[in-house]
Amino acid sequence: MEKITTMLPKNHSAAPLFTLPDQNGKEHALADYKGKWVLLYFYPKDDTPGCTKEACTIRDSFPDFKKLKITVLGVSVDSVKSHKKFEEKYELPFTLLSDETKKVVGAYGVWGKKKLMGHVYEGTFRTSFLIDPRGKIAKIYEDVNPVVHAADVLSDLEELARS
Repeated sequence: MEKITTMLPKNHSAAPLFTLPDQNGKEHALADYKGKWVLLYFYPKDDTPGCTKEACTIRDSFPDFKKLKITVLGVSVDSVKSHKKFEEKYELPFTLLSDETKKVVGAYGVWGKKKLMGHVYEGTFRTSFLIDPRGKIAKIYEDVNPVVHAADVLSDLEELARS
């Protein structure tokens, strides 16, 4: 899949603030997580092969995320109801946020034209942001590989914690 164009926030810049509902309809504001590490991961669609693999890999590594005190927030443009079904089906222990208005995917530069087998369409790029306790972007992961993403983030956070 080819990404057409996007403007991501920069490393070490302030993470764009937002408030979105989770899979239970509860509002979450990024500002509420100040003082904590946050993995903000954007994914295209609930219950699709790559997105399920990514979510389940994070789920399986979740004890390590908890040990390192990383809050995991998954974001897609799917509905609250879709997120609830996805969470229940795969027993996901982390928060899924619904961005149906596409304001947050726009603010993070992860929404745009995608090209797959000659077909151009708009969608969410599989991109993650590791946000530090000050609310700054510590690392950006573009073109995420769903199979190894959780391990990459955990490794990077351990390295950042040492420095």
